[in-house]
Amino acid sequence: MASSQSRIRLFENRWVERLTVISAPAFIALWIAGLGFLAWNASRFEVAMPALVVAAGVFEWTLTEYALHRYVFHWQPRWRVMQQFVFVMHGNHHTQPNDPLRNLMPPIVSLPLAGAIWLAMLALVGPAGNWLFFGFMGGYVCYDLVHYATHQWPMKGRLTRMLKVHHMRHHHLHQPGNYAITAIFWDRLFGSRVEGPAKSA
Repeated sequence: MASSQSRIRLFENRWVERLTVISAPAFIALWIAGLGFLAWNASRFEVAMPALVVAAGVFEWTLTEYALHRYVFHWQPRWRVMQQFVFVMHGNHHTQPNDPLRNLMPPIVSLPLAGAIWLAMLALVGPAGNWLFFGFMGGYVCYDLVHYATHQWPMKGRLTRMLKVHHMRHHHLHQPGNYAITAIFWDRLFGSRVEGPAKSA
């Protein structure tokens, strides 16, 4: 576990630096309130088969999770400025993977992105976008909590152990792969699954 003294510093300004971390209790409190609001908001709009629309949002998240992790978080740009951007965004996590305050996405990143995605969904599908977005964000919150758990908890159950080992191989094997965190079948489908021994944490 990284202490505040040993934690990788991303910004010189201490106030900006504080925005790059979030504790698990703060994350949970934020998204209990956030998902509660999104559920209430969606319930104000009548759509056909809302459960299916929510499920579609969750499914859409799983693809987004995979694509972001593979093509954005592990992008290898030539330009130094963009290299620094990728390091701030995700590279620091691979340098110090078990820092509990950086295993969850801070709201300075997640909230503006969520707002943009919400607007896009509303523009594309109208009021049903509220239900779609609720499912999408529910998927996101599950993803981030699973990611946190793979780094911080033993996860000894059959399914949870499978998720942990899958992600630890992403970190500790010297080959790219295992980009999915929750819907790990995408790695098999897209040919990016890697196997082999991996550290447990």
